Amino acid sequence: MKVHVIGGGPAGLYFAILAKKAWPQTRITVFERNRPDDTFGFGVVFSDETLDTFETYDRESYRAIVGHFAYWDDIEIHFRGTTHRIGGNGFCGCSRGTLLKILGRRARSLGVEIRYQSEISPL
Repeated sequence: MKVHVIGGGPAGLYFAILAKKAWPQTRITVFERNRPDDTFGFGVVFSDETLDTFETYDRESYRAIVGHFAYWDDIEIHFRGTTHRIGGNGFCGCSRGTLLKILGRRARSLGVEIRYQSEISPL
């Protein structure tokens, strides 16, 4: 079976990782129209619950994510001159570019082919 993934953003790459793990014999190709180092947007933030999901489904990418991301467990709300701190809400974040590199490396390590600068035309 062949699977073509259109879009090499975080969702496309993570899907390719999970699909390759589920069906190791499947040929999976990710088509991304931009270059490998192109990225749009700012940063990416994940909650503790999302991190738990990453750990459950792909421990290797989870380890790389937590190894490169900044972590915090409190939030400050500034409202009308007052500051309210709320703890116990774990989050981690990093640049989108870092996340794309982590997921791209993991996908390639599993045998996923990533084709950059590949424009897909509508049917």
